[in-house]
Amino acid sequence: MGDRSERGSAKHKRRTTIAGDAAGAQAKRGGAGETLSGQVKEKEQRHETPANKHKSHSDAGDDAFSCHKLQESLLSSNSGYSNYRGILNWCVVMLVLSNARLVLENLIKYGILVDPIQIISLFLKDPYSWPALCLIIVSNVFIMAALYIERKLSVGTISECTGTFLHCINLAALLFVPAATVLSVSSMTPVGGVMALGVFTVLFLKLYSYRDVNKWCRESRRAKARTLSRSHSCPSVHKANGTAGYTHVNYPGNLTHRDIYYFIFVPTLCYELNFPRSPRIRKRFLLRRLLEMLFLMQLMIGLIQQWMVPTIQNSMKPFQDMDLSRIVERLLKLAVPNHFIWLIFFYWYFHSSMNFVAELMQFGDREFYRDWWNSETIPYFWSNWNIPVHKWCLRHFYKPMLVKGVNKFTAQLAVFFMSAFFHEYLVSVPLKMFRLWAFLGMMAQIPLAYFVGRFLRGNYGNAAVWMSLIIGQPIAVLMYFHDYYVLHYGNAAEGVAA
Repeated sequence: MGDRSERGSAKHKRRTTIAGDAAGAQAKRGGAGETLSGQVKEKEQRHETPANKHKSHSDAGDDAFSCHKLQESLLSSNSGYSNYRGILNWCVVMLVLSNARLVLENLIKYGILVDPIQIISLFLKDPYSWPALCLIIVSNVFIMAALYIERKLSVGTISECTGTFLHCINLAALLFVPAATVLSVSSMTPVGGVMALGVFTVLFLKLYSYRDVNKWCRESRRAKARTLSRSHSCPSVHKANGTAGYTHVNYPGNLTHRDIYYFIFVPTLCYELNFPRSPRIRKRFLLRRLLEMLFLMQLMIGLIQQWMVPTIQNSMKPFQDMDLSRIVERLLKLAVPNHFIWLIFFYWYFHSSMNFVAELMQFGDREFYRDWWNSETIPYFWSNWNIPVHKWCLRHFYKPMLVKGVNKFTAQLAVFFMSAFFHEYLVSVPLKMFRLWAFLGMMAQIPLAYFVGRFLRGNYGNAAVWMSLIIGQPIAVLMYFHDYYVLHYGNAAEGVAA
């Protein structure tokens, strides 16, 4: 009886405990609902039937064993993929291998044609006569004329109309005097003529900007009705907090010899009274640019002698026979070295040389070019591959025409016309023959720009720009060389043939 009563009491305690635990669990459901539901699901999984187990495994298999998703191919423009470094490296390797074959073929066929003595003869016919250098030295006369005209205008000694007339005479002389000298002096070589006329063309654009900016300063001074005290030229330096600083210049304090010659030598065509200045000259940067200039100059000369000259000479026979297929073949063969040399020239001039001069002069604005290689239209290329000329045209030619009421299309045509004139001026005058191939080539950019902008977009437009650069230049080169060859050596060749 006692054991039975003890067992009964123990059983009663267990029931009480279980009931209490159940009540406690019921009380905790509100705070641990997720845990309890997980336990319920686990119990259901333990007691699920084979049919239910097969169904759950089938549903899980759709996600666990899937290997496809919604995505684009890597070469599709919609994929967003942009890492084509391996393809770029492949293109470089193929270019190196193909050009190495051409170099080897050229050496086997012609031998070594690079001759430093011949380069000197391109600049000088007579070692005691330096007409191109003498012509460049004479350019100082025109610089001084512009400075003293501006000084007279600043103090009111001469009127604006008289000053404008004198500036026009000075600028016209900048173009016609060197051209007449090159055409009349027999000892002037074509290469020397190109260099001299290039210097005078740059000087023409600079002095035009110099005249415009000083005129704007006078107009602004009259509008503000105040007199500014004369100060020193902008290159003057003073020390401030351990760093070099430059005094701010006001008109007419800029009308000094130091100021105008600083502007003549810095790599820009647009004049300012206060140019942005770099704090110091970086000697390592300067040395790198100098080494690049020397190496790339020698490379261009070697490629012209070894590669371009033989190709051009071999193109004369197809031109004389008017063999169209051979002319096209020669044109395509010339396109590769011509374009390669043009790219080297771009880097040598717009990056190495201009940065060297800018660093030496502590000129701060180094934007000499933009991403013209991404051009999808012809106007984008012409406005981004030569920033100094583009800024000058925009500031001193295009916008003033718009202010005077000229519509945009006419102003753009005028800019192309002026560019075509200077291209022809720099080619025809040194060669002493007038064929207008460079002028027509530049004017042909107008319909080409319309066609590319209207019918081609994106990569197709960029390819069209590259094609115009690769094919267009060799056509002009062959045209000029053919005419020059016929003009100077045609009679001798006919006599030998006879």
